[in-house]
Amino acid sequence: MPTIEKRLLFFSFLAIALFVSPYFLLGEDAHMRVHDNLDSNIAWYKVVTRSGELFGSVHAVIPQIINGLPRNAFGTEFSGIVWLHVLFPSIYAYGLSQAITRVFAFIGMYLLLRKYVIPDEKWVWIRIGASLAFALTPFWPSGMLSTLGMPLALWALLNIRAGERSLVNYLVLTLLPFYSSLVLGFFFFLSAMGIWWLVDVIRGKGWNWRFFFAIVYMTAIYLTVDYRLVHSLLFSDEPTSRDEYFHARLPLWRVIRLIFKNYILGHTHVMTVHGLIILPVTLVALYIVWKKKLWKQEKLLVFLHVLNFALSTWYAFWFYKGWVPLTERFDLLDKFNFARYHFLRPMVIYVLFAISLKILWQQGKEWKNTCFAAIAAQLVVLTAFNEEIAHRNKPSFREFYAEKQFQEIKEHIGLPVHKYRVASIGIHPAIAQYNGFYTLDTYNNFYPLSYKHKFRQIIAKELAKNKKLREYFDEWGGRCYIFVDELGKHYMFNKNSKRTIKHLQLNTNVFREMGGRYIFSALPIENAKQNQLTLEKVFHSKESAWTIYLYKVIP
Repeated sequence: MPTIEKRLLFFSFLAIALFVSPYFLLGEDAHMRVHDNLDSNIAWYKVVTRSGELFGSVHAVIPQIINGLPRNAFGTEFSGIVWLHVLFPSIYAYGLSQAITRVFAFIGMYLLLRKYVIPDEKWVWIRIGASLAFALTPFWPSGMLSTLGMPLALWALLNIRAGERSLVNYLVLTLLPFYSSLVLGFFFFLSAMGIWWLVDVIRGKGWNWRFFFAIVYMTAIYLTVDYRLVHSLLFSDEPTSRDEYFHARLPLWRVIRLIFKNYILGHTHVMTVHGLIILPVTLVALYIVWKKKLWKQEKLLVFLHVLNFALSTWYAFWFYKGWVPLTERFDLLDKFNFARYHFLRPMVIYVLFAISLKILWQQGKEWKNTCFAAIAAQLVVLTAFNEEIAHRNKPSFREFYAEKQFQEIKEHIGLPVHKYRVASIGIHPAIAQYNGFYTLDTYNNFYPLSYKHKFRQIIAKELAKNKKLREYFDEWGGRCYIFVDELGKHYMFNKNSKRTIKHLQLNTNVFREMGGRYIFSALPIENAKQNQLTLEKVFHSKESAWTIYLYKVIP
């Protein structure tokens, strides 16, 4: 390996280390995304590891959540990120997961580009620059290597497809399922690989059983690791909140708008951050190919352009209301999100970026500086998306979970936490869950449908006032929250908020019947007495983002 490549590799790993350093240097004062992270997954890991049901059966329940949330709702115990949270404090488990994911994302993309896309030594700057940029993308944290591990898996499968017998390839296929998710990426990747194998057969390239069985082998590992998901989808008879999920509601004009929104901006769970730098670079490269008629030489670039747009189109059309007859006939189309084929886009976009830079580089010396500038600019843009920068105005880990403040609440109530149930208003229930309280409200991928209907009685009058909240709860319901018409779809009111709740209408009789005794509200409720609530105490803390108004249900 040339000296320049070694130096660039060292720089890349150093850059990744610096990128993830805030979690270790700042500890609980570090910032990170709230959506689908602090408000859910991190608390889930805490709950399941503390529950004693980490290895519970497929029929086990966790009583801390909704009077008995199925253990299967928290996913498999064979996930690497779960074990990080078993072994380390939450913030360091999170930081280690970030480091592991980004290092292997870089390695995978680097190996893929070096062997199969731009192998010549003269492309070393492009190879490593594109790989580092890919590794620094703001992936969904609990997805781990579900999308960023795809280049490594593709590298291994291409090696097998080419007849290579190295055990390293099978080691990759074996270990990746323990640090990624089938439904959050690899179902779509593996089914795409299956299509590739079939196309090879149709085009007369032979059956290549080694390639086929490698795909089957990796799929089997995933199904084994995610056995709880398999059981829930195929063998559970109890209706869940997913049975009322309804996604196909967009008219055609909104579908078309969503195609281009996803194509240019991406999606919150697979943020490629490609619209500002990468997209123009790839379009310029496509223009050069068109102008110079390089179609045959650059088939891969053209194919990836088409695939990239097709994935955005597929994603958007999944929400087209024309699907309704099919979703009514086949409920799996609602239970399983087939729109996620667009999760292939991070790999597609960054391979496309590397090829495009190569084409620009070939246009002459003056274009080389453009390539260096594009790589540098993309890295700067991605640095701005570092969680410590992007979420600096949101609560830190310590401020969000406010452990000292909630310990004071626990001591004030003075009862064992399993003796009563709580719910939250104006803050996520994950905060109470993280702190060990037993909650009637929650945010989970699925839970018993009967519980959703019972809980709905508590908030029925509030939902009746607000069509958006009503549709949000009735047609999805993953957030089983105490929704308030006056607050809308806002769940975080910090201690500086001047808002008050004036017209709350809850069915506290049902709340009490379900075991509810206390409400943690981030805002004062002016008509508390009309809701059979009495203010017990207001809790303040310098280390918390919240002011908590503790309301007790009047007997």
